[in-house]
Amino acid sequence: MKYIFTPWRWKYIRKAMKGEESCIFCEAQKKSDEEAFILYRGKYNLIIMNIYPYNNGHIMIAPLQHLASPEDASEGLLLEIGFLLQASLKALRKLFSPHGFNVGMNIGRSAGAGVEDHFHLHIVPRWEGDSNFMAVFADSKVIALDVSRVYRMLKPVLEKEIKNLTKAD
Repeated sequence: MKYIFTPWRWKYIRKAMKGEESCIFCEAQKKSDEEAFILYRGKYNLIIMNIYPYNNGHIMIAPLQHLASPEDASEGLLLEIGFLLQASLKALRKLFSPHGFNVGMNIGRSAGAGVEDHFHLHIVPRWEGDSNFMAVFADSKVIALDVSRVYRMLKPVLEKEIKNLTKAD
């Protein structure tokens, strides 16, 4: 048996074991962008790296306000999510040239939400063949780039795409 070490997850596991888990999106807003891996802070939403990514470039758009469902959101918040989704897709395409994307929300525990009381939109770049033998035979996922490196690469590209879309309106 092979062991794959992920020591950065221990902090999360300890909090969950003690029942101390707090909202990751609300806690991130109290930190610097670099410390929390926040790529962008908008009027209503933020774009943040998923520090436990499914794939390289896995990011999330989450409201600044603690809301359980899009049903509770204002029109402005929802419009900004769409705008940030568009900019995110453009930036990820430019930087990583994925073959496609998984984009979606898990609302509620039964739908698979890891953070069930603060809705968020996942954007996951996908490449043909990105599900390799490790996931099938070893029940493990291999992530090629470190989250902090992806953050440093993606932030300026995303900021440029947001600026370009803002000019277009």
